[in-house]
Amino acid sequence: MSVHSQAQRVTVPQLVSCKGTRKIAALTAYIAPIARMLDEALDMLLVGDSTAMVGYALPDTLSITVDTMAAHAAAVVRATEHACVIVDMPFGSYQRSPEQAFANAASMLAASGVSGVKLEGGQPLAETTRFLVDRGVPVLAHVGLMPQYVHTMGGFKAQGMTDAAARRIMEDARAHAQAGAFGVVLEGISEPLGREITQALSIPTIGIGASPACDGQILVTEDILGLSGDRIPKFAQRFADAGQVIRQAAQDYAQSVREGSFPTLAHCFGVKAGKP
Repeated sequence: MSVHSQAQRVTVPQLVSCKGTRKIAALTAYIAPIARMLDEALDMLLVGDSTAMVGYALPDTLSITVDTMAAHAAAVVRATEHACVIVDMPFGSYQRSPEQAFANAASMLAASGVSGVKLEGGQPLAETTRFLVDRGVPVLAHVGLMPQYVHTMGGFKAQGMTDAAARRIMEDARAHAQAGAFGVVLEGISEPLGREITQALSIPTIGIGASPACDGQILVTEDILGLSGDRIPKFAQRFADAGQVIRQAAQDYAQSVREGSFPTLAHCFGVKAGKP
């Protein structure tokens, strides 16, 4: 009998153990081809509700549904073997009550095979974090700039820029850590605050526009690949211009079709070798 080794996916406890030992590298993924290419290099892939804006050209993240998120998450899980996959809980799927949150989280986990969920919110949502964790659902909290709160925050603006605001975000992060979250995403906050929260918590912080001191970093994959248009967020860096490669490939293909150089008989069926 032959024994086949199977790749071990990064687990939530392994992510937690990175605190104080090494940085966590994470990116977003929404579809199988991209997820497959990212998988080997990363510790965590987030199927973010930013799918709404990046994948569907919507103005914000508020209208994407549980079923849509679960479908994208399932595709990412099927396409990967290594990275821990976490899915965002969409707006309206967990705010009403902890019971509502558990029902939707359990549904997404069962449908997709992800390892946990991410939810946005401050201290009022810590009770929900505790409710989910106590029932076997790993939770990644998200504080600071929270896209699902875009209307109450008055837009996508940096947070924690005053002493009072910084204290509130610190308490938000502490509340989720005490409730059992395995980590917390710090988005769009002042650098000193990101550093302070990272030092104060025993769980990993994942920064996006926060601080180099965070225990890990996450970005939207399309931003680092040059697939988000000309505007690059202040907190992101373009590591490749895949957009230009794709545009050039499309132009070369179109030219080949129009001039008749593609397809050739080599691309066709029922043609015997050496015969026109």
